[in-house]
Amino acid sequence: MQSNRRMPSWAAALIGLVSGAVAVGVSLLVAGLVNPSAFPIVAVGNAAVDLTPAVLKEWAIRTFGENDKVVLLGGIFVVMALIAAALGIAAARDVRYGLAGLAAFGLVGVVAVLTRPEAGLADVLPTVVGVGAGMFALRRIIRRSLVPVEELAGASTGPYGDRGHPTPGAGPWEIAQEAAQQGSPEAGERPEPTTPPVMRAGRDLRAFDRRGLLTGVLGGVAVAGVAGVAGRMLSGRAEVSVARNGITLPRPATPLAPLPAGVDLRIKGLSPFVTPNSDFYRVDTALVVPQVDPRSWTLKIHGMVDRPVELTFADLMKRTVVEADVTLCCVSNEVGGPYIGNARWLGVSLADVLRDAGVHKNADMLLSTSADGWTAGTPADVVLDGRDALLAFGMNGEALPVDHGFPVRQVVPGLYGYVSATKWVTDIKVTRFDEDEAYWTPRGWSAKGPIKTESRIDLPRDGASVPAGRTVVAGVAWAQHKGVDAVEVRVDRGQWRQARLAEAPTADTWRQWVLDDWDATPGDHTIEVRATDATGYTQTAARAPVAPDGATGWHTIQVRVG
Repeated sequence: MQSNRRMPSWAAALIGLVSGAVAVGVSLLVAGLVNPSAFPIVAVGNAAVDLTPAVLKEWAIRTFGENDKVVLLGGIFVVMALIAAALGIAAARDVRYGLAGLAAFGLVGVVAVLTRPEAGLADVLPTVVGVGAGMFALRRIIRRSLVPVEELAGASTGPYGDRGHPTPGAGPWEIAQEAAQQGSPEAGERPEPTTPPVMRAGRDLRAFDRRGLLTGVLGGVAVAGVAGVAGRMLSGRAEVSVARNGITLPRPATPLAPLPAGVDLRIKGLSPFVTPNSDFYRVDTALVVPQVDPRSWTLKIHGMVDRPVELTFADLMKRTVVEADVTLCCVSNEVGGPYIGNARWLGVSLADVLRDAGVHKNADMLLSTSADGWTAGTPADVVLDGRDALLAFGMNGEALPVDHGFPVRQVVPGLYGYVSATKWVTDIKVTRFDEDEAYWTPRGWSAKGPIKTESRIDLPRDGASVPAGRTVVAGVAWAQHKGVDAVEVRVDRGQWRQARLAEAPTADTWRQWVLDDWDATPGDHTIEVRATDATGYTQTAARAPVAPDGATGWHTIQVRVG
């Protein structure tokens, strides 16, 4: 069907946007019924994340921080909106153009969905049904917006001829000429009905009708909205939230003693020893946070083991429960960066679970998989060396937040998160580094990621103006599973001075430090910090980027004393 070339561009673009919204809403609804991870927008976004070069990913993390996923999703929806508007304009010329464009977009979605880990043929249904609904909406709204001339003009005689409509086969120029030749009504005569400019639509003559556009658009918006809301409900967000809130955490077999007062110097502006869950950093590849119901969650341990194990959440809660204070750090953390936090974790010993399975002596890697298909490769000897490596289900006294891996995640002290801290973990394959590789390794990152000894200045802030006189310089230092023995501070490349250290309950947490007697004089000053760990290693001044195995260098800030 050809359409009215005189349909306003804004109307055609609006039709395209609403049709696109219908496609998205219906696909979300079907994904909620079939598989939430088969939602094509998420599949396309995850494919974009996977295909993005590591350098660009690091730029996104540096630039947008933990909002990088929001920015990516926002960008995807903006691009989709522009494409949908363009398809609407194309469809106003010929509806087949719009339908072909929607079909091409659906093909991209199908490919993205099918290339997901463990994708099945049924996972294409959300894309196919959603695109079909978008096509139907596009045709329907265009048809409602272009009505037969007779419906607008009636059958009375007017300037278009005796039957109230133009001569069959006439185009817009001929129609205008006919109207001009008919002339205008004589004074005192009743004006005859007229119709707006029209174009040929197939064999019919149709005219643009604002009322038809309005009703069609409102209907499309209603369908998109209802389907989208229902889809979000079916995706399990509400159900998982209720399940999480209903969990009563078991008590650890040997509870940790309350943290001594000396672990936190309680200086305003200094990072607290325990990072609140709401402030804990989040860096992962999940475009949309997986919603995993603990009632259906299982963890499979297989591969190079004597006895494969499959645990339910109830099985896990029945095991001996332990708690541990552990600081986690992301390998993407720049020198002085924010992607580090400390918490008290509750869970079961990962080493004990592995021993039950019987790990083969020549196995050296634990390939863990998240519910969304992401993988991490953890050195097996690190997990089995006696440190508090956990399958954690509690964080700071409550069930794991969904953003941080609910219902179960890995916590392994001393390793960067990309090789150890798998969230939403569902599978652990015991294997070897020379036989398997995890998500980040083929993308240029080191296969093993021990955390480097580092320190950070929290006070004063870089670029701050401070008053002259006695000034506090404070921050945190970390060397997980080694421990921090000393922190030194110097101003303007002068002598290094020993900072006072807070207590540290274990070697697996960060440690606060303070230098509270710097006599700040007016002018611009440079402050540097370095830490020494329990092995005697003092962090290097040499700057290195985060790739391939973590940043190095002294955190340095500039302040102005006025």
